[in-house]
Amino acid sequence: MEQFLQVGVISSTHGIRGEVKVFPTTDDPARFKKLKKVLLDTGEERLELELQSVKFFKQFVILKFRGIDNINDIEKYKGRSLMVPREDAVKLEKDEYFIADLIGMDVYTDEEISDGQRFGVLKDVMETGANEVYIIDSDKYGEVLVPAIRQCILDVDVEKRVMRIHLMNGLI
Repeated sequence: MEQFLQVGVISSTHGIRGEVKVFPTTDDPARFKKLKKVLLDTGEERLELELQSVKFFKQFVILKFRGIDNINDIEKYKGRSLMVPREDAVKLEKDEYFIADLIGMDVYTDEEISDGQRFGVLKDVMETGANEVYIIDSDKYGEVLVPAIRQCILDVDVEKRVMRIHLMNGLI
């Protein structure tokens, strides 16, 4: 499991006083109000940044970090991820998972369809209005889209990194 989880990506600067526009990658952008610190993934290291202020603008979160007061000090981090340690992540309900924990998981079908044979690897999660859709890279069928609904997702074991699915008619 990932030790750090992404909560946003710096999309651009906002003004000249060091604020940044962040595209949230969390289900609840309001959670930034509760955060005191984030980790900026520079590509080489993770810098701990203390949040000074949080505002909201359209689909973005405007963040100001303590000690960064100039556009030139933050501009170089456009496109970089903001992370939180797993212990600071939101608490999940039953049958909820962090996307980072799902990607790369081995996917098997239920025994009625193909005797529990390995179907593929979950390579991405697409968020739609109704429910998420799991994008599975299957050796036999190529890319397969499976809705993340109870009728299709039978079991998820994050520790073993295994998912068991039921392929409804028409999915392949």
